[in-house]
Amino acid sequence: MPVAQDSVVTLHYTLKDDAGTVLDSSSPQEPLAYLHGHGNLIPGLEKELEGKNAGDALTVTVAPADGYGEYDERLVQSVPRRSLRGIKDIKPGMHLHAQTEDGPRTVTVTKVLGDMVTLDGNHPLAGKSLHFDVRIEDVRPATEEELSHGHVHGAHGHHH
Repeated sequence: MPVAQDSVVTLHYTLKDDAGTVLDSSSPQEPLAYLHGHGNLIPGLEKELEGKNAGDALTVTVAPADGYGEYDERLVQSVPRRSLRGIKDIKPGMHLHAQTEDGPRTVTVTKVLGDMVTLDGNHPLAGKSLHFDVRIEDVRPATEEELSHGHVHGAHGHHH
């Protein structure tokens, strides 16, 4: 069965940046299982998997626009430390949850200078090309429950 809308795909992957540094990998853990065509993977990777079969191995490069988006300078802002009440010992690299006009967003502390804290609301991989090595382990039709929930259940997937 080829990868298509509403199929459950189980795969192993390794994600690298332009320098070849491994950013994420499913090995040695369980493979990743996802529901194809439901926005559970970045669009560029999902598009490349369409029509492939169990046993296929491929290398895919995803441009920022089809990955986590272009880097947006408007999502970087400096705020007074006092506006981050209740957060002790603020350091660069910390991830905080912020309420924005577009709803909740994770922001990263990128700089602390005196009383000012710089927050970046971009995804850490925004603006980066993503290089995936993928091996498709299995492809099967989704169950009615998986389709109604929009994600995989059972082995290697989501449990309620």
